[in-house]
Amino acid sequence: MADEPVTVGAVQLCATPDVDANLAAAERLTREARDRGAAVVLLPEAFAFLGPERQKADVLEPLPDPAAPDPAFRPGPILDRCQQLARDAGVHLILGGFHEQSPEPGKSYNSCVHLDPRGEVVARYRKIHLFDVSLADGTVLRESARTLPGDRAVVSDTPFGPLGLTVCYDLRFPYLYQRLADMGAIAVTVPSAFTRPTGAAHWHVLLRARAIEAQCYVIAPAQHGRNWEKRSSYGHSLIIDPWGEVLAELDDGDGVVVAEVDPGRVDDVRAQLPSLTHRVTLPS
Repeated sequence: MADEPVTVGAVQLCATPDVDANLAAAERLTREARDRGAAVVLLPEAFAFLGPERQKADVLEPLPDPAAPDPAFRPGPILDRCQQLARDAGVHLILGGFHEQSPEPGKSYNSCVHLDPRGEVVARYRKIHLFDVSLADGTVLRESARTLPGDRAVVSDTPFGPLGLTVCYDLRFPYLYQRLADMGAIAVTVPSAFTRPTGAAHWHVLLRARAIEAQCYVIAPAQHGRNWEKRSSYGHSLIIDPWGEVLAELDDGDGVVVAEVDPGRVDDVRAQLPSLTHRVTLPS
């Protein structure tokens, strides 16, 4: 684990079905975060494409398996562009929600991907909890209709220490975040495209709760604005410390929030209030 604080940057953007425009925005904002001192830059869920499901099939790409590198693997155009961005900017780049091609026709994984400054894929997390909801305002979303769930928690090494990878709807399942803390995470990322109704009701309280429960920094890069005619996102990208204090927030619009992740702060909070060590397993 690093001893000194490390600056991180969370990117907020409004992705649409226009992949080239989305990637251009991600590139510009990643460089802005780098210029503001960020060594780790985190992009929101669906950063490269957010639009109708019928169009998503055209942007699906395979990802390499970091545990079993294949020398014959060749990246698709989206991954290739992101790898070049990580190299050019010289940062660890977290692709918050990458539309990963799956073996099952018509379905994909919603994957959070860690690229190191060489552009190498060093970690891949496939979203476990899929967003199937019917909201009071008429919004009906069935992520499981076109997306396969992952089946394992993932922690990746960064300049500040271990980072737990999650995606959006995972936020509602606290056991995952405590599992990531048990695996060594001192920060977790929650790249998201929260809807406006659920964001206004639950976003801040859930993020702060996960930070407090897992005694980790929470870094939550978010989508904002009207993504396409049937979809709007809440925004409010946040960085929260392990005591639950909001260190940085961007309400709306494209931009970047930056803050320091301090491993010593995590140690202090866990020493003062060692709730992670007080957990018990109740009989069934």
